[in-house]
Amino acid sequence: MKLWDKGTPVNKAIEEFTIGKDRELDLHLATHDILGSMAHVTMLASVGLLEEKELPVLLNALRELHRLAEKGELVIEEGVEDIHSQVEFLLTQKLGDLGKKIHSGRSRNDQVLLDLKLFTRDAIHEVVDSASDLIDILLSRAEEEKDVLLPGYTHLQVAMPSSFGLWFSAYAESLTDDLGLLCSAFKITNQNPLGSAAGYGSSFPLNRQMTTELLGFSNMNYNVVYAQMGRGKVEKIVSFALSNVASTLSKLAYDVCLFMSQNFNFVSLPTEFTTGSSIMPHKKNPDVFELLRARCNKIQGVPAQIIHIINNLPSGYFRDLQMVKEVFLPLFKEVNDCLQIAGLALKNMSVNKNILDDARYDFLFSVEEVNALVLKGIPFREAYKIVGEKIEKGEFIPDKNIQHTHEGSIGNLCLDEIRIKKQNAVSQFDFEQIKEAKQRLLTGKL
Repeated sequence: MKLWDKGTPVNKAIEEFTIGKDRELDLHLATHDILGSMAHVTMLASVGLLEEKELPVLLNALRELHRLAEKGELVIEEGVEDIHSQVEFLLTQKLGDLGKKIHSGRSRNDQVLLDLKLFTRDAIHEVVDSASDLIDILLSRAEEEKDVLLPGYTHLQVAMPSSFGLWFSAYAESLTDDLGLLCSAFKITNQNPLGSAAGYGSSFPLNRQMTTELLGFSNMNYNVVYAQMGRGKVEKIVSFALSNVASTLSKLAYDVCLFMSQNFNFVSLPTEFTTGSSIMPHKKNPDVFELLRARCNKIQGVPAQIIHIINNLPSGYFRDLQMVKEVFLPLFKEVNDCLQIAGLALKNMSVNKNILDDARYDFLFSVEEVNALVLKGIPFREAYKIVGEKIEKGEFIPDKNIQHTHEGSIGNLCLDEIRIKKQNAVSQFDFEQIKEAKQRLLTGKL
C-alpha cells in the first residue's frame, strides 16, 4: 500500500531503491506518527471535517495502535511503503472508509516533519537525562578526589599543578555548556509544522494552534514554506549540538587513554573493565575509552554528512531528505550509549594519589615560587628570571604547598556553582509540558 498509489505499478528495482531503509527506520517513528494522527483528527473534528461521533472511534483505534507500537508489536507489512501507510491501512482495515479520512488537510511531507520533531524531542530528553547523570558522576568524583594533585600540561610538557578535582569538574562544566547548546536546538525543534501540508498550506480551515497545543509544542512554524524548509535544517542543528557532547567525551576519552599508560600511571580501571593481548599477558588495555573516542569522533562527522545531503537543495520538498533519516535517527542511541558507558567507567576508575612524588614533576611548582617572590615585592619579570636561573643551575627546590583560592582553581572548585549551572540548563527544556500533553492525548482527558 502507498498513500500516493494511483493504480500504476512501480518498477520493482526503482521501488526498492527509492524506499531504501525507510521501512526499517520508520519503526522508530511509529508511536510519534500515531500521536500526531491523534492530534490531527481531533483538530479535523473541531473544524467539521469529521463528524462528532467519528472522532472517539478513530481515537480509540489510534490508542490501540499506540499501545501495540510501544510494545514493539506494530510492524510495517510487506508491500506497505512506510509507517504512515501502515497506520492508515490498519485503520481502514478496522474502520472502513472512516480510516481513509485521517489524511485530510495534511501531506506526507508535514506528517514526516511532525514525526521527526516528535521523535527528536523525546530523544533529546533521553540525552539530557544521560548527560545530567554523567555530570553528577563527574562532580561527585571531583569532590572525592579534590585534594589529589596531578600535573597540568601545555604542549604535552609538564606545566603547572592541577588536580583530579579540577580535571573531573572541567568535563562536568563542559557538558553543562553542551546542554545549553542542545537546549537551543531543542527550542528550534519544538515548533509545530503540522498543517503546512506539502509546504504550501491547505484550503481546509485548519486550526494549527490547536494541534500545537495538543502536542505540547511551545510554538509553531508559522510560514508553511519555512516549515517545509525546516526538514534537514532541524536535523543539522540538532546533530551539531550532539556533536559538541561527543567532542567533550572524545577529549575526556583521550585523556584517560594517556593517563592509563604506564608512562603516566595517573589512573586505572578494574581488570574487568579492560581487555588483554593475544600474545602479551601483562596487557590491560583501555579499549572502552579508545572505542568511546572513536565513536564520538564518528558522531562528530554526522553534521557534515547531513550538510552534504541537503546543501544544494532549494525550497520545497525533495526525496534527498529521506537520506537524512539514515544518519540522524540512529545518532541518539549512539550518543546515549557513549554517555552511559563513560559514566560507568568513570565511577569505577581509581586515581593514583602519589603522582607528584616523582621528581620529574618538581618543575610544576616553578610558577608558585615566582609568585611567592612577587608577593614579597619583587617585580614579576625579575622574579621570573631568578627562578629560571635556579632551574638552569639545578638549584630549584619545589615548595609543594600550593595556595590557589580564586574561583574555579584547585582550592576553590566551585562545584556547587557548576551544579546550579547544570540545573538551570536542564530546567530550560519543556519536557514536563510535553509529557502532560502526551498523557492528555493518550488518556482522552483533553
